[in-house]
Amino acid sequence: MKRTLIPLMVFVVLAGFLFAGLSLNPRNLPSPLVGKTIPQFHLTQLKNTEASFSNADLAGKVTLVNAWASWCITCRQEHELLMTVIKKNEVPIYGINYKDERADAMAYLQQLGDPYVMNGHDLNGRAGIEWGIIATPESFVVDKRGIIRYKVNGAITIETWTKTIEPLIAQLNKEPG
Repeated sequence: MKRTLIPLMVFVVLAGFLFAGLSLNPRNLPSPLVGKTIPQFHLTQLKNTEASFSNADLAGKVTLVNAWASWCITCRQEHELLMTVIKKNEVPIYGINYKDERADAMAYLQQLGDPYVMNGHDLNGRAGIEWGIIATPESFVVDKRGIIRYKVNGAITIETWTKTIEPLIAQLNKEPG
């Protein structure tokens, strides 16, 4: 009797873990950077190769940093929402153009519109590594002190924007710098 009971108990426990795992969202990867200062980075601007984009450009204001690429299908889906956000002037959006050819990225923005205050061109992906970017799109809400307060893996949806990001930005804008 004990011989059949032990394997049955092990099976039930494993089945419970597997069943619980089915309810998890694989997009909800925890970021070790949430709650920490943004990484030091220095990129050439996408539109102006003579100018740079660095962590200093984000200082003193609540910002949304969005990693994107012209080759990213999901980025195209998210782009319309970013254009809506920028029209409402709720938060400045800064871009990290990730592992993309400059000409392709410029054509993308020309075709779909440019919601970004500034874009850094991260052709080799080094800044992306510092930011912990796994795939595009990824977005970070950064507070006035340069602390990453929230990270979105994948496209920002209208639900995520209205229920999580928009209220967080409103709260962060009320906090002292």
